[in-house]
Amino acid sequence: MSGGVDSSATAALLLEQGYEVIGITLKLWPQDCRYRAEDKCCGPQAVSDARAVCDRLGIPYYLIDESAEFHQIVIRYFAEEYKAGRTPNPCVICNQELKFGRLLERASRLGAHYVATGHYARLERRSDGRTLLYRGRDPRKDQSYFLFSLRQDQLARAMFPLGDRTKTETREVARHCRLKTADKVESQEICFVPDNDYGRFLRESNLVEPRRGEIVDLQGRVLGYHEGVAFYTIGQRRGLRVAAGRPLYVVDLDPENNRVIVGEDTHLLADTFVIERCNWIPFDQLTAPTEAVVKIRYNHPGTPAVVEPLEGGRARVRLREPQRAITPGQAAVFYQGDLVLGGGWICRG
Repeated sequence: MSGGVDSSATAALLLEQGYEVIGITLKLWPQDCRYRAEDKCCGPQAVSDARAVCDRLGIPYYLIDESAEFHQIVIRYFAEEYKAGRTPNPCVICNQELKFGRLLERASRLGAHYVATGHYARLERRSDGRTLLYRGRDPRKDQSYFLFSLRQDQLARAMFPLGDRTKTETREVARHCRLKTADKVESQEICFVPDNDYGRFLRESNLVEPRRGEIVDLQGRVLGYHEGVAFYTIGQRRGLRVAAGRPLYVVDLDPENNRVIVGEDTHLLADTFVIERCNWIPFDQLTAPTEAVVKIRYNHPGTPAVVEPLEGGRARVRLREPQRAITPGQAAVFYQGDLVLGGGWICRG
């Protein structure tokens, strides 16, 4: 329970359905961390709100300290990806390793069969024992993208009670139960970067040391200098501080040579890329070229593609129409209608 309306309504709905419910908040940051926002899932106000909801619902509440694991697993991944010239997606890793990883272990110790969250996604448990993942009914709130990497054993013990509801309906559930989180404003930022300035977070947390390097064009001409590839991402325009007489964008990052490569907007377009560490949900392996709609980032609308299996848990994606800023480190997630086929991590080839 994050202290927000979604997890609060989730607990209330499960009680109505006759489940025995235990509320758990994962404490993800040390008590003295200055990046801990008051109202985020790791902040004191969020904890207070979650506890108040559990008191109102009459269910047990536990605050579990996972700050060491969060730093080791999520924060280290976040920093290492930027240092490698990739753009991370920490929410996917947090779901995979903590919410449906370590929290499932805790659930087992408490005798709980499932972990339920406030994600807007849907599940179908088939008679053959396989669990399928679908988009949430509300396209504006669908969060299935962040769940693509969950394995079958994790999906089998997951519950998403809000998957068939809209945000408005969720708030109505909370109001009906007179929960204090009913009208709480939700946040769109990464929970541990409350001001959305990831570069400042990396610098001030001493996770990335500045390393001066060259900003070059596609012909290798030096246009300026930077303080480290970790502070740039594909498609970025602001903060380049180079004079070229035309708009320039980051089109590639070369961490090995510590170079930021810039070009024009058209240089950001591509129609083929490779993904690695694939996870497939309706089947164990992709065995033949398959048509699907692919999202190359969470807020991407999706575009038709053919995904072809490669060796070593990789796949090649051929887009029907070129897309802008296909970014290494981001997740590519595939859909057929509302069904999530799975996905993988965009790599450099």
